[in-house]
Amino acid sequence: MKSYLDVLATPGAWRFLAPALVARLPYAMLQMGILLLVQWSTGSYGAAGVASAAAAISQAVIGPQTGRLADRYGQPRVLLPQVTVHALALGALLALAASHASIALLVLTAALTGASLPQVGAMVRARWSHTLGGSGKLGTAFAVESITDELTFTLAPVLLVTLSTLFSPVVALVVALTLIVTGTVVFALTRVGAPEPMPVKVRASKGVLRLRGVALLALGFLAMGSVFGSMQVGITSYTAQLGVPAVAGPIYATFSGASVLGGLLYGAIRWRVSAPARLAWGLALLAAATSALMFAESVPLLYGAAGLAGLVIAPVIITGYTIIERLTPAEVRTEAFTWLTGGIGLGLATGAAIAGQLVDRFGPSVAFVVPPLMTGLAAVLIVTRLRSLRPLPEPAAHHQAVGSR
Repeated sequence: MKSYLDVLATPGAWRFLAPALVARLPYAMLQMGILLLVQWSTGSYGAAGVASAAAAISQAVIGPQTGRLADRYGQPRVLLPQVTVHALALGALLALAASHASIALLVLTAALTGASLPQVGAMVRARWSHTLGGSGKLGTAFAVESITDELTFTLAPVLLVTLSTLFSPVVALVVALTLIVTGTVVFALTRVGAPEPMPVKVRASKGVLRLRGVALLALGFLAMGSVFGSMQVGITSYTAQLGVPAVAGPIYATFSGASVLGGLLYGAIRWRVSAPARLAWGLALLAAATSALMFAESVPLLYGAAGLAGLVIAPVIITGYTIIERLTPAEVRTEAFTWLTGGIGLGLATGAAIAGQLVDRFGPSVAFVVPPLMTGLAAVLIVTRLRSLRPLPEPAAHHQAVGSR
């Protein structure tokens, strides 16, 4: 615990951590909130699924572009206009849903809502990298961020469902909008730890995604995102088949809680194994852990399998962020972080879509094939390209394909 206390005691850290936590809580509410909102408006789960996927995909595609702008012009000059557009888009979506607008218009507005979502999580990691880069504390700081992500994904759905049940999805998303606007504005105006904008420094000549190791890591994070999406579908449908749909939430909360524990343990260890090797082994272990879900034929076994998977996934995510921080120059690091964040979002949507199709055609238990298959393939890919995840020696790294902005 001392390593965590040392990181959290970094001068000024709480000045950006506290508003960032407020801003990030609604992230986990948005996709499910859009699903509930559009279903409430149209009565169609199919339309709701399309709208929710549109928001996730647009966020994954546009997020890195906003990260690039933050690297170039600074975080406040990107976040403040972005949160304004997001507020207008989400407000429009709420008004359209209340007036029972056409499905096409709802899907289009949902996509704009996702695309304009402020990338506060990536920008917090960029601040940690700027503040602690080169020190042994940075890995622990990334562990703090992954634990924060898991806490938001545990708390946000509970808040969303509670507000939607007591009032309506409209009220739930108004609360989410209030939190994200308040948190983002305060975070943007807090300059502590923010990297200086670098408008004419370096960037990849063909895009950050083509820098050494970035695309490979993004694919690995897509595989991890598919675990979240397919487990949500699988657990929800399988518990309904067992006749106990109410335990779906607690089972998924067990997964998230175990992930918090795994992240805490991982961040407290001083590792002697290289980060690329830890990533390869971690993905392989995640494939093995999630395969236990396929054999969980009762509620207690589902709890155990979900907990086992949760223990592994946070350490793998932390390792990925640690690697990309070492591979990318500071001038493009926020964009690089957003590629990983976007990979998780895109994987979540992909995993949920594939699992949903499998459930419809073959039954709920088949949804659990997706996590081990996707993470197993990612592990094989990482092993075959392990060298590309190791930083080049300084002289070679300096001549990596770069050009002026």
